[in-house]
Amino acid sequence: MQFRFTIPFGLIALLFACAAKEKKQDTIADSSVYTEIHRPQFHFSPPTNWINDPNGLVYLDGEYHLFYQYNPYGTTWGHMSWGHAVTKDLLHWEHLPVAITEYPDALTGDSTMIFSGTAVIDKNNTSGLCESKDCMVAIYTSHVHAMGEGKVQHQSLAYSNDRGRTWKRYGKNPVLDSKRKDFRDPKVFWYEPEQKWVMALVIPDLYKVQLYQSKNLIEWKLMSEFGDMGDTLRIWECPDLYQLPVDNESGKKKWVLSLSGSHPQGPTFVGMQYFVGEFDGTRFIADDTKQPPRYVDHGKDFYAGIVYNNIPEEDGRTIMIGWVNNWTYGNLLPTAPWRGAMALPRVLSLRKQEEGYRLIQKPVSSISSLRRTEITDKNKISGKALELEIEIQAAASKEAGVKVLKTGTEETIIGYNSETRELFLDRTHSGETGFNKDFGSIERATVYPINGIIKLHIFIDHSIVEVFVNDGELTFCESVFTTQKNATVETYSKEGTSEVRIKAWELNSVWR
Repeated sequence: MQFRFTIPFGLIALLFACAAKEKKQDTIADSSVYTEIHRPQFHFSPPTNWINDPNGLVYLDGEYHLFYQYNPYGTTWGHMSWGHAVTKDLLHWEHLPVAITEYPDALTGDSTMIFSGTAVIDKNNTSGLCESKDCMVAIYTSHVHAMGEGKVQHQSLAYSNDRGRTWKRYGKNPVLDSKRKDFRDPKVFWYEPEQKWVMALVIPDLYKVQLYQSKNLIEWKLMSEFGDMGDTLRIWECPDLYQLPVDNESGKKKWVLSLSGSHPQGPTFVGMQYFVGEFDGTRFIADDTKQPPRYVDHGKDFYAGIVYNNIPEEDGRTIMIGWVNNWTYGNLLPTAPWRGAMALPRVLSLRKQEEGYRLIQKPVSSISSLRRTEITDKNKISGKALELEIEIQAAASKEAGVKVLKTGTEETIIGYNSETRELFLDRTHSGETGFNKDFGSIERATVYPINGIIKLHIFIDHSIVEVFVNDGELTFCESVFTTQKNATVETYSKEGTSEVRIKAWELNSVWR
């Protein structure tokens, strides 16, 4: 027998009000906000409180929308709602009010959190929810905490007729329900060849991606399943399915299925993997069913990345944003009054190589607009908001690279070992590491020189280091927490005299 009890709505409202006392207003009226010691200056972070997965990435009328998992009441995970910001250049963000909020049920006492999902532009009003020509529809996982009965997840809709500024929940939610407690993270896109909507979502504990189709965003039919491949050491989350151009095969495109799960360093951490193949409108079929796992990022702090919907065809870019954090230590990061950030937007493509197609990732080109005058004295590169272009002569020494955010005994090392052919990022002495035993670590990945050179494009942003290797063939994204206000950069080599060429720019803040 199951027991169920209810809580009066007035009490629920009181509980929410008490939690709200922790909340600070999402404005920058406080002059100290965005000047904190670990605050990124050109990566997105909210003024206050906790964020995780990017949601609902969509372009409309000159604005790139970023919705994201957000706790309006504190700096740890909980009360999941959709935060909201917009930008015209993918760098300078305008914060908007919380879009879709967690809500209590007045009759049952149940609480529904707004988990990850998608926003689309319903140009043809297929849903019947549009009053304006280009209304925005959000498809998200409604995570219900049923009092006395545990949790359940299903997919629901909300819609906006004013460019995402205000939202209404669809009156007949949910629109897709499998009666499972773990059934989430819908990514929806318009499939033009068959004039239909396609949804990819996951059954996390079964390592399956399910593909659904719909003509109206409301009635969904299962088409196929994909799974039992790649890395299954940790549950699958946040799938995405998109088509990319192949850089070195003119006119050719391939489909990519990416998702979140385990990490190349093992299941203690979370990361992202991807599969390359074909999508025929019904099924995604991987090119190589026995390929070893391929990972989107080899650092420990890139998760839940998804790509933008509705990018204009003349733009032609596929742009991904990911969350800079790791569930292993996410709630413990030594930051306040915010916790969590987003990686730089990345432009995606593919490149054909001997082992198959490799995902290529490059920072959006608009980042160069933040450059100040180039730092010409290579012995006096300092700062905590920097862009570096580095070339390492690979074979002239056993190891060579660059030490960034260096101050006293603190440093983060990005180096290349020519004997093992591994690029590594070492944050064991990067500053504050004691908040979690697994944070101080060294990440490695195999990299081969191109004409004897390893090329690194590095962005240092106070508590975030992003490394793009050999024109985007491999990436590292990691958090670091240097304790000092000032820091320097220096090159080094061991057991030889490798030349390490460096160009450097200090970058302006997008907040000040």
